[in-house]
Amino acid sequence: MAQEHRKLLIIGSGPAGYTAAVYAARAMVEPLLIQGMQPGGQLTITTEVENWPGLVEVQGPDLMVKMEEHARAMGADIKFDTVSKLDLSVRPFRAECDSGDVVTADAVVLATGAQAKWLGLPSEEKFQGFGVSACATCDGFFYRGKEVVVIGGGNTAVEEALFLTNFASKVTLIHRRDELRAEKILQRRLLKNPKIEPLWDHEVVEVLGEQDPLGVTGVKIRNVKTGAESTLDTSGVFVAIGHSPASELVNDQLELLEGGYVKVEPGTTRTSIPGVFAAGDLTDHVYRQAVTSAGMGCMAALDAERFLAEHDEAGEPAPDAAQIEEVPA
Repeated sequence: MAQEHRKLLIIGSGPAGYTAAVYAARAMVEPLLIQGMQPGGQLTITTEVENWPGLVEVQGPDLMVKMEEHARAMGADIKFDTVSKLDLSVRPFRAECDSGDVVTADAVVLATGAQAKWLGLPSEEKFQGFGVSACATCDGFFYRGKEVVVIGGGNTAVEEALFLTNFASKVTLIHRRDELRAEKILQRRLLKNPKIEPLWDHEVVEVLGEQDPLGVTGVKIRNVKTGAESTLDTSGVFVAIGHSPASELVNDQLELLEGGYVKVEPGTTRTSIPGVFAAGDLTDHVYRQAVTSAGMGCMAALDAERFLAEHDEAGEPAPDAAQIEEVPA
């Protein structure tokens, strides 16, 4: 077991984490980034990315490899490990890793991201990135003139379905119930859209597709009231049953928003504990894009660098837990 101290610890290795590492390293803060169980985050299970500025098309895993290489080139230390416990009640902050190593830090950037909730079907996992998606904004462009299905009944599902009508020839919304849980105004927009057809009281039990090339051709659906099964032809399946922010490390230490997202002071990445900053999907339940996550990673690094500089110039240690201020609403 090893123990080390850093001025800045970055937890998470998606676009937010790697961008924070680039900016912090360039500011000579000498950050340590701990990658977590899925280095690169959600983009590692994405195929074509066509909305990253400057690159007409890039594979998701390739983009994350380039971001990691960039952070290393700037001087950031990157470690493949997982933080299993984070104590924000002590100064310096203390992180314990699965490897047994312990890292203390004067400031922390949380960039642990969020994961889409999936149905849990083996066939769904098989076709992820090849016709099964959890992000219409990311992948809707690939379904121009094609028929797609959206699974869910809340705000996310309705918003995804409405967005997909910009590309798809038809959108079938599959919902287990006979009414939507989404806001009324969204329901009205969906129900009057001629491209959207709701399929009530049904659930998807299997994603159907071809092997060579790998791709979705349909779904097997079941009526939850009668048990009758049938198939529905489709080129794309969008699962929209919500996201789970990876806030387990701090859910009893930081102020959170509904759904478990970390709350930050508007216009900043500052959390309810001075010296702790949050960026990316961990705090963003609205946009959830790689480019916005990267932007917040930049903000977090700059916020952290200023925090550290202020306390260094004052010749005083970082404030302890007794000085925690509540984040403004």
